[in-house]
Amino acid sequence: MTDQSDKLFTARLADLVSLCERDGTYEFSSFLDERQCADAEQWCKTNTGSLRYRLWGGYENARRRMLAVYPDYCEEYVEGDYPFVCLTFTYRREDKLTHRDFLGTFMGMQLRREVIGDIVVGEGIAQAFVTEVAAKLITTTVSKIGRVGVKITDSKAFELEDAQKFMDISGTVASLRLDCTVGLAAHLSREKAAVLIRSEKVDVNHHTVSSVSHELKEGDVLSVRGCGRFILSGINGSTKKGRIHINLRKYI
Repeated sequence: MTDQSDKLFTARLADLVSLCERDGTYEFSSFLDERQCADAEQWCKTNTGSLRYRLWGGYENARRRMLAVYPDYCEEYVEGDYPFVCLTFTYRREDKLTHRDFLGTFMGMQLRREVIGDIVVGEGIAQAFVTEVAAKLITTTVSKIGRVGVKITDSKAFELEDAQKFMDISGTVASLRLDCTVGLAAHLSREKAAVLIRSEKVDVNHHTVSSVSHELKEGDVLSVRGCGRFILSGINGSTKKGRIHINLRKYI
């Protein structure tokens, strides 16, 4: 984010807190992307006072989530009151649709990105979290995604959490520096990995990192522009020569 967009974002968060304090009930943001979620959580830790907050996108590992700010007596009800619904799209299994197909259709309807949460695509079925207003528009106007006919319902529970697939990558690195790990993840020399990092084409936990010597830890999420997205899923001891065994999972 730019400095100006950072200020606007934190101003919106402050507005949620002010409204919650004034009205004594929960307030919700729009859908936030992963970087915004990380920034919101950091901001809320020191700026919500006695209020509580939660980021939720409909299932445990959702990438796009809404922020709820609420008094503690609202806690047991807040999950059920998030202003979004899960839409389920069914179609013939032989018709292959992608996340891009669904997002393209929604954006072609002039829906803003912040009203759309995660879209998870399986075989013959896809599920999308969207705001209640967007859901009404989609269910009444959409009969096709691309050229594929679909049926839509808002009455099915989310069931595609395990649809995300990964490719496992393992190897050894000289250290847990960012340039070493990016080199293994993207099959690049350490020097080429360093060029990507210095060119601000690598994110760690959804924030751009330009230092090649940045130290990683287990669980960190890496995004390498043009190469993909990875989780540092394991750090498994050292070789006799002092190199470190690591495991990565690449989103596919």
